[in-house]
Amino acid sequence: GIAMVKDQASYSLPADCIDLIEQNIRTGTGTTQADTTINRISVSTYSSIPNKNTTGRPLQVFVQRLGGKESNVPTITVWPVPDKSSEYTLEFFYLRRIEDAGNGAETADMPFRFLPCLVAGLAYYISMKVPELAPRIEILKQSYEEQFALAANEDREKTSAHFVPRIGYI
Repeated sequence: GIAMVKDQASYSLPADCIDLIEQNIRTGTGTTQADTTINRISVSTYSSIPNKNTTGRPLQVFVQRLGGKESNVPTITVWPVPDKSSEYTLEFFYLRRIEDAGNGAETADMPFRFLPCLVAGLAYYISMKVPELAPRIEILKQSYEEQFALAANEDREKTSAHFVPRIGYI
C-alpha cells in the first residue's frame, strides 16, 4: 500500500504497474483496520472538481497512465486531499507489467498457462517470415488464437455476480 501524506494529493505507483484494478482507503491497523472502496474517476471528472485542495478522507482517485517507458510510471491523484498523515493507506490490486526476457536464458516472467500460447504465437509469427511455411500460416494462426483464448479464459473472474434493480418512489 501507499501511506497517504497530509496535504499531498499525488503519488507514484510501483514501477511495474500498468493500471489499477481495485483500490481502497485503509484506516487503522491490525484488528482495528477498515477498508473503504474509493471510486476511480476520469480526467474530465477530476478536471471539473472546482476546489482540488479540499481536504478530508480520500473518496476518489484519478489514475494518470503515462508512456510506456519505465521512468514514466503511472501516478494517482486522490480527492479530497488527505487531511492527516499516517491515518490513510491506499491499498490496491494492479496489473503488473511482465519483465523483459533479458538475454533469453532466464525463465519467462509470465503465467504458466500462457506458455503454450507463447509457443504457438512464435510458430505463427515465424511462419509469416519463412516463405516455405506459407501453406501452414492459417493452421498456425488458428492454433495460436485457440491457445490464447484458453489462457485468457483462465483470467476471467470466477465469482457470481447478482444484479438487483432498486425500484422505489422518490
